[in-house]
Amino acid sequence: MPITLRYLIITVLVSFTILSFGQKPEPSLYIQKTVQNITIDGILNETVWQQTEKANDFYISTPIDTSYARSKTEVMLTYDDKNLYVAAVCYDEIPGEYIIQSLKRDFSYPRTDAFSVIFNPSNDKTNGFSFAVSPKGIQREGSIENGGDFGVTTAWDNLWYSAVSQGDGKWFVEISIPFNSIRFAEGSTEWSVNFTRNDLKRNESSAWAAVPRNFNIATLSYCGKLIWDKPLEKPKKYVAIIPYASGGLSKDYVANTDLKPSVNAGVDAKIAISSSLQLDLTVNPDFSQVEVDRQQTNLSRFSLFFPERRNFFIENGDLFSNFGFSQIRPFFSRKIGLKDGSTIPILGGARLSGKLGDNWRIGAMTMQTDVGSAGLGQNFSVAALQRQVGKSSNLGIIGVNRSSVEKGDFVKSAFNRLLGVDYNFATADRNHRGKVFFHKSFSFDKPEDSYAHASWYTFSTPSFKAMWNHEYVGKNYNAAVGFVPRVERYNPQLFTIERHGYWRLEPLLRYNFYPKKSANLIYHGPSLYMDRYMDNTYTLTDNQVRYGYEVQFKNTSNFFAYYNQWYTKLFFDTDVSFTGDSAIASGGYSYDNVALSYISNLRKPFNWEAGLTTGEYYSGRRTNAKLDLNYRWQPWGIFGLSYNYNSIDMPHLDKTVDISLIGASAEMSFTKAIFFTTFFQYNTQANNFNINSRLQWRYRPLSDLYLVYSENYVATDLIVKNRALVVKFIYWFQ
Repeated sequence: MPITLRYLIITVLVSFTILSFGQKPEPSLYIQKTVQNITIDGILNETVWQQTEKANDFYISTPIDTSYARSKTEVMLTYDDKNLYVAAVCYDEIPGEYIIQSLKRDFSYPRTDAFSVIFNPSNDKTNGFSFAVSPKGIQREGSIENGGDFGVTTAWDNLWYSAVSQGDGKWFVEISIPFNSIRFAEGSTEWSVNFTRNDLKRNESSAWAAVPRNFNIATLSYCGKLIWDKPLEKPKKYVAIIPYASGGLSKDYVANTDLKPSVNAGVDAKIAISSSLQLDLTVNPDFSQVEVDRQQTNLSRFSLFFPERRNFFIENGDLFSNFGFSQIRPFFSRKIGLKDGSTIPILGGARLSGKLGDNWRIGAMTMQTDVGSAGLGQNFSVAALQRQVGKSSNLGIIGVNRSSVEKGDFVKSAFNRLLGVDYNFATADRNHRGKVFFHKSFSFDKPEDSYAHASWYTFSTPSFKAMWNHEYVGKNYNAAVGFVPRVERYNPQLFTIERHGYWRLEPLLRYNFYPKKSANLIYHGPSLYMDRYMDNTYTLTDNQVRYGYEVQFKNTSNFFAYYNQWYTKLFFDTDVSFTGDSAIASGGYSYDNVALSYISNLRKPFNWEAGLTTGEYYSGRRTNAKLDLNYRWQPWGIFGLSYNYNSIDMPHLDKTVDISLIGASAEMSFTKAIFFTTFFQYNTQANNFNINSRLQWRYRPLSDLYLVYSENYVATDLIVKNRALVVKFIYWFQ
């Protein structure tokens, strides 16, 4: 029996023989309208807070999920014509300082003491909003996508107000959220809601509606009911105008250009078409304040994935980005306005996104870029329609188009199109989840084998997880506005890109033991993982089998140990260090290595992460050592130092190839409104040393002044390549 079939059978059999944990009853909370004026000052002296129903009796989510929280929390809600109000009392009997990551907005929730409220106004268990506050009064808001499996996306910004006060053995939270800031259906009578608390003194994360520890605390399937006293009215028309102006100086020393001044201006607009549908417009957008990508050491033959950081593309981006898989993305917004590390100006664009009724979501976006290196402007368009099926599943359709424009006319032969269908499956408790999709690309020459399909299924409980994934990508499948790195193979002998199709099989089995009487351990257990690639004739091209063991400690530290078996088929003589020094002959290579890593107690002001990988590497040997050091000067600053070192020894070389990536970073919070971040990176593989520094002043809600400085050097002799200084002013009219 083929090994892939055996893995599939084992996965299915084990999945259905292991029972999932029962879900705790769904709590409910009634919310009534108030006529009382509420002052957002963190002092709960309004009578409405004493009269309204309270949400309490929180359940622990981590490190255990079998009892009530030791740190008590009480939550109250009310509303008026314009705002939704939330108040909370967070009891804290343990003396000492709270753990605060920084004074900067959108802090890391797992690393900060905090209270949060989660709303899913549509009850679709798929998309929602999170609003969190730390004991220092720092805000964190974000959108929840794909059911909350991966937490909260903090790139979403909106206008809301909060205040915090301290008491004897407790701290108080008061929040005001304008109805215009969130999308909901007119006439709503019931929302899904949850309240969460992160208490790092106890190392306890808790929620009002119980969330099993094998799920993210923001998982929308585990919410309670918020029952309104009467149907919600349509909020007043919402329009936000966000102009910007920027100026800067830059110089390219490699091209020996003169110092180049620049002045730029543009505007964004947000228009509420309805209470659940929003139109976003942008004219001449500018992303100069966005943090540049952190460099990575790449020892693979394929392109690395870098996340989208531009806010316009992130908000409601899940409507497009959740189609496909991580390595088969039909739409990837970084293809718009960015190419080979260079920026292509975006002239403007529009995006419509939101809900249509109770079960439909819609998204449509079009963007036009200026003339690029090919001498052609590009129009990028994408549309998606999603239908909820059952309580936690959905069916989606996506269409993507890229057209070239020359002198205002579309070039008929220069287009790429894609049409795809995705089905996302999840049970109500999300113990069973899966996805199936089929995508087809279209181009002028109409090639065959231009489609991709895949299926994924996982079964998980706190103790057990089983996963199966298959992928197929046709040779001529071309997602020009997507990310599919494996379909292209670089021929270093001919300096050409060759396309090829492939199959991928990816099973996983993992089991966790939870010691009941251990003073130090939360869980420990083994795992088995395989990542297998084959060509169209089912001939093996790449394979990894990983035997692992993980230990999770109660103090938040982790230990990992892995034994890896690798097989790689090189189709051409290839430099496997990717530095120009270690080309080896084509052919199949089998090799093994061992990897160890440790993450220290993240609650400590000084914490660190270390990793070591050593063993065979193709026909030679490789040792990789990683070290990350972090110090939290609470709450004013976070300082980090990282070192990634690779030593590659090939028998045919008379020297060892050494690759180093060194980084240093500092994030300073001078006040709740003034922040400074800077980082340095020294990369011997790319022969680059870069500096990026950013000063941000949030002088009013959602309005900022940025000062950004960047420069790049040749790493070997520190010869400057380029420098740039940018000043950007943003104002939010609402």
